[in-house]
Amino acid sequence: MDWARAIERNSEALVGIVEALFAMLGLAGSDMVARIPQPLHRAVLRVLRPAESAVRRLIVIAARGLVVKLAPSRPMPAGPIGKGVGHSRPSFQLFDPRKRLKPVRAMKFTRIAPRIHFFGSDPRVAALWPAPRPVVDPPPPPDGLVNAERLTRRLQALKLALDDLPRQAKRLARWRLRRAKAPSHKFLSPLRPGHPPGYRRKPVHEVDEVLIECDGLAWDALKPDTS
Repeated sequence: MDWARAIERNSEALVGIVEALFAMLGLAGSDMVARIPQPLHRAVLRVLRPAESAVRRLIVIAARGLVVKLAPSRPMPAGPIGKGVGHSRPSFQLFDPRKRLKPVRAMKFTRIAPRIHFFGSDPRVAALWPAPRPVVDPPPPPDGLVNAERLTRRLQALKLALDDLPRQAKRLARWRLRRAKAPSHKFLSPLRPGHPPGYRRKPVHEVDEVLIECDGLAWDALKPDTS
């Protein structure tokens, strides 16, 4: 398997997709956009989710067989951590968000309510139970715009990761090494079981085809090398 060629081919496709998303938002470089129309937010998110999954799988492929060493742990600073320029760089999430398991519904038992009848109307009886609060749905934004700061930072983090896959591969290798050495861990694989986030059974966009290919290659890259 020519892993380098597979990374190069899919990276080129993802670079074009990410550039198209920046153009949809009218962004350039590290610019931020505060509010955008809700239909535009949904359209960008429909492409951003599978693009993040595809880049995450490219990082898994790039980290195949990579050996790293963990730096010695440093003590936490005594004072508060400032939010300067050095802390404003968005960081790409190396592992898939896990699926939330639905809680098991508790068994419902039929409760027998006591039969109480009051003769006449007494305001003192009504005062014993507070009046239920009416459920009011939050009104939609009057201008039709939604917050896009988090969406913008995710897109910037995606671009930074795609521009420097070797660095992200080292990050992933160190993350897996720390997970393996931890006394307790939730999961070791950066890929979640089943379909990746943003997967669509019927591809409707170029990113869907890229994700399907990258997902298969990433699972092959995680297999132990028996050669």
